[in-house]
Amino acid sequence: MSVSEQFASDNYSGVCPQAWKAMDEANRVDEAAYGEDSWTQRAADGIRALFDTDCDVYFVFNGTAANSLALASIGQSFHSVICHELAHIETDECGGPEYASNGAKLLLGQGPDGKLTPESIEHLVTKRTDIHYPKPKALSLTQATEVGTIYTPDELRAIRATADQYNLNIHMDGARFANAVAALDVHPSEITWKAGVDVLCFSGTKNGLALGEAVVFFNKRLAEDFEWRCKQAGQLASKMRFISAPWCGLLEDDVWLKNARHANACAERLASGLAGLPGIALRYPREVNGVFVEMPEPIQAALRSKGWRFYNFIGGSARLMCSWATTTERVDQFLADVRELVA
Repeated sequence: MSVSEQFASDNYSGVCPQAWKAMDEANRVDEAAYGEDSWTQRAADGIRALFDTDCDVYFVFNGTAANSLALASIGQSFHSVICHELAHIETDECGGPEYASNGAKLLLGQGPDGKLTPESIEHLVTKRTDIHYPKPKALSLTQATEVGTIYTPDELRAIRATADQYNLNIHMDGARFANAVAALDVHPSEITWKAGVDVLCFSGTKNGLALGEAVVFFNKRLAEDFEWRCKQAGQLASKMRFISAPWCGLLEDDVWLKNARHANACAERLASGLAGLPGIALRYPREVNGVFVEMPEPIQAALRSKGWRFYNFIGGSARLMCSWATTTERVDQFLADVRELVA
């Protein structure tokens, strides 16, 4: 069975044609190095146009670097960052944010469906205020969350109000930001700078690129010396155009949004097909391109024996991810195998 059409991760997918074409075009002529090329300028300008605001844009290799360096730019080593206990920066980045910030601590909050709430944030900020406790300086929100749910504009504005009350900056981990925009059907600005987000880590990897994340500073004051931070961390690509050019392919004609809508639609088809089957239940609401399913271990084992690949995720549920490259035929084949096994 083809690995490319599995449900283990949207990272399994290849490069979408538009991104590949742009990279091929960037390869035809020599360009300046270290981000001084025309492709990097074009991609950064495209992101500014996308969000309809003047912002600082930097390109790095991967999401862990993007999150870690962005958070390090917000505070000092004696500060802390509030995030949900299921957040990727807590569960899957090997201490990267703490390492990049020279020790800033993550404070773990709770909330239903993987989302922080104003109440959970306030609890952590006011829990202790003495000098022996790392001072809260930032919030990190994952959009969409690690369990495939999304913050609405109203929820983000409520969190911003709490952040203002306690002088906190807001970082957004946008590993699946495109999927969130597609699901909410809003302008990207409505769930970023207009809702009070200071810095966004906008993923291209999960949306059709080979690699490359954009760190977007809406609060440009926080971006001071960020290019030096990237260089020191080994994130300044000498041939930067091969990271930025594929972004041009994604941004043109809203390919990024079409890719996300397709992935979301495949996940919706998958969730709808699983609904109501004996012994099968959704662990979390299906809102973007991930489906989190409770299913008996024998069923999971049988599916894997048929060649299907998927992860057991937080809490033990099976995580089924769709991507820009997922086909409805593959979704239907998976559903047919599940129906056969539960019959």
